[in-house]
Amino acid sequence: MADASAARTKAVFEFKSATLPLVALILKTTDLGVLTTALDAQLADSPDFFEQEPVVIDLSQLPEDDTAAQLDFTVLRDLLARHQTQPIAVRGGNDAQNAAARAAGLSIAAMPVTPTPRAPAPPSAAPASEAPQIVREVQVPANGTLVIDRPLRSGQQVYARGGDVIVMAVVNFGAEVIADGNVHVYAPLRGKAIAGARGNTEARIFTTCMEAQLVAIAGIYRTSEIALPANLAGKAVQIHLDDKKILMEPIL
Repeated sequence: MADASAARTKAVFEFKSATLPLVALILKTTDLGVLTTALDAQLADSPDFFEQEPVVIDLSQLPEDDTAAQLDFTVLRDLLARHQTQPIAVRGGNDAQNAAARAAGLSIAAMPVTPTPRAPAPPSAAPASEAPQIVREVQVPANGTLVIDRPLRSGQQVYARGGDVIVMAVVNFGAEVIADGNVHVYAPLRGKAIAGARGNTEARIFTTCMEAQLVAIAGIYRTSEIALPANLAGKAVQIHLDDKKILMEPIL
């Protein structure tokens, strides 16, 4: 009898792990007024960018003097829902923040085992502002490819974990496109492109219009402070490593 009941249960439902796109909103301030202004400015030209995607609210980069501040997670949920997202969880918070998040109906998610990779900031880089960072983390299959067909605005980041990424629209100044494999941008590349994010020195970056703020491969980077020669600026370019140096070549 028990065996028959178990068989019926198995036929009704089944639990399986699933790999889903994840948008992380990395907060730099607990001031919801500042956050509202910043989000409205970043997303003004792309109100449907997220299309009701799930969002995790990341508190790990709040300034130390902000960690004790109270966040009204109900108001924050409503703000994010207004921008066509579905807030589902909080990560990186302290005990008080986690309790407040649970009271607002949010789950508590564990922080990633390793942080999202970022190229080192150049010495002259300005301090981080209070603007939130919007990160789209997508797990792609081994040797797989993530395709993005929408523009990336300042403050938005796409990370193709485990594969390549192809961007079919402009990567604006202040936006970041990251991949463990290769990065292809078939449009102006004005922001940051990071290939081989977890150390793949064979990774490459390709763009049809080279105007990048920063390019990096396996942690070795070059910024726009070094002017591009005329045969590369605004042209189709491929970027790869030659030993431990960034090498840029025109695509003819």
